[in-house]
Amino acid sequence: MKHLLGIKNISKQEILQIIETAKNFKEVLQRPIKKVPSLREVTIANVFFENSTRTRLSFELAEKRLSADVINFTASSSSVKKGETLLDTVQNILAMKVDMIVMRHASVGAPHFLAKHINANIINAGDGTHEHPTQALLDCFSIQEKLGEIEGKKVAIIGDILHSRVALSDIFALQKLGAEVMICGPITLLPRYASALGVKIETDVMKALQWCDVANVLRIQLERQQIKYFPSLREYSLYFGINKKMLDSLDKEIVLMHPGPINRGVELSSDAADSHHSVILDQVENGVAVRMAILYLLAQ
Repeated sequence: MKHLLGIKNISKQEILQIIETAKNFKEVLQRPIKKVPSLREVTIANVFFENSTRTRLSFELAEKRLSADVINFTASSSSVKKGETLLDTVQNILAMKVDMIVMRHASVGAPHFLAKHINANIINAGDGTHEHPTQALLDCFSIQEKLGEIEGKKVAIIGDILHSRVALSDIFALQKLGAEVMICGPITLLPRYASALGVKIETDVMKALQWCDVANVLRIQLERQQIKYFPSLREYSLYFGINKKMLDSLDKEIVLMHPGPINRGVELSSDAADSHHSVILDQVENGVAVRMAILYLLAQ
């Protein structure tokens, strides 16, 4: 593939190839010298039209570990504020002889639009409420690393499904790798098309936790919500928040995940986020290895 625009249009074999390549790069990250010359002749632009900390830093570190030249672009300090179009902005960046673009944009389909008009490799770092493919790949890598395999495992995605780009990418990736997927949250935060995705639907968090092997808990995305979907954060936490007491009451061990940033005390209590169930920091570490793998494979 020339681009990574989403999980929906890539194959199971490509997902597995990325995960296997990421395993090798994770070994590199354990060495005293964590840098390899794999992309020494490649220039990569990180073009972020939305705020980001984890994803942008993870990509930048992955690029530097591969010895690429890196340019960082943020819309808040650019000519976008003066009315420049997306295509003009990117073409100006490409005129500086950039080979690859990592892009986050608030509009659904923005990376797909660019892929039709420019020759550089495009990696989707999140487009609106649509997809976040690299997060899904690192989630799959983290589950496989913890449980040994993904096929046959039960994964519950809990929280603000409606506004989440992680949820959709996770569903596509996990189903392609043979996992069963459940979505759980307030009925107002479950998309109407959910039943068409082939997932189980639940509105009781304890039932979801009792069912699953892995709970991937999503943040309430207040910045995307134009209307009130629940009375208050306190009420959401009361009915849909997860704490360590709930996890310890289960008759089995489950894996707790979160793409970050965590709203502590809302979707997760601190004692749950920091418990032995949690692989949240492992996800952050694995994100660098997975993004190294994606950059490396696209550059071949």
